[in-house]
Amino acid sequence: MNAIRQPELKRPLVSLDLETTGTYVFRDRIVEIAMVKLHPDGRRERWVRRVNPEMRIPIEATAIHGITNADVEGSPTFRKIAAEVTAWIGDSDLCGFNIQSFDLRMLAFEFSRCGQPFPMESRAVVDVQTIFHKKEPRDLSAAVRFYLGKDHGGAHGAEADAEATLDVLLAQLGHYPDLDVTIAGLAAASRRAADRYVDPDRKLEWRDGNACFAFGRHQGRSVRDVMESDPDYITWVLANDFPEPLKAIMREAREGRFPRQVAGEG
Repeated sequence: MNAIRQPELKRPLVSLDLETTGTYVFRDRIVEIAMVKLHPDGRRERWVRRVNPEMRIPIEATAIHGITNADVEGSPTFRKIAAEVTAWIGDSDLCGFNIQSFDLRMLAFEFSRCGQPFPMESRAVVDVQTIFHKKEPRDLSAAVRFYLGKDHGGAHGAEADAEATLDVLLAQLGHYPDLDVTIAGLAAASRRAADRYVDPDRKLEWRDGNACFAFGRHQGRSVRDVMESDPDYITWVLANDFPEPLKAIMREAREGRFPRQVAGEG
């Protein structure tokens, strides 16, 4: 293993991670904030708080981070701890895993709801996920090198890619003895977060067992709720160039029938 090198710090670096009710930064809320501050002299400080999101935590979110509605019932709202968050971070630079695409955007929305500024102009932001993806490509050629110990000479040729993919799968079975060798088991192991979507075009996703819009002005709201409060939106979807699977669900919604999540999905 390579020796660990320390970053050159002129001021503290805060590693930030959020657990939330979901991924819609303008609608969802923070349920936990964790920060680890690395000082230039190598010292570490930690600050962790549960947060009452003032909304229900969907079961899909709880399945990921394990935080339930009961866990945050007595916790402070973000508004009550916003000043403490700002003070603790101080003038530190920030780092995180996917921090630029998610955590900082979520944090900015929470601060804006409180009417409190969170200045970013003078801060450096280090996104560990971006570095990871640049240094460790996650493509077929990388998989061939990792699992088969050779270069993928025929990369992007259909036959060579198909052959290499099968060889990588067989190598994975040997590399991970806990993998279920049945096709059903392998399919389950390869299920991604994308499987939270209701339809193949990813226009709807499961949230608390309900089919919710994953686009547009009603993003994050259930089809049932939108049908009741804004039926013209359903009509608009049906009248425009949207995929047929989505339209089929909209037609069912107008008849009072809504998708139901089968136990074990998502």
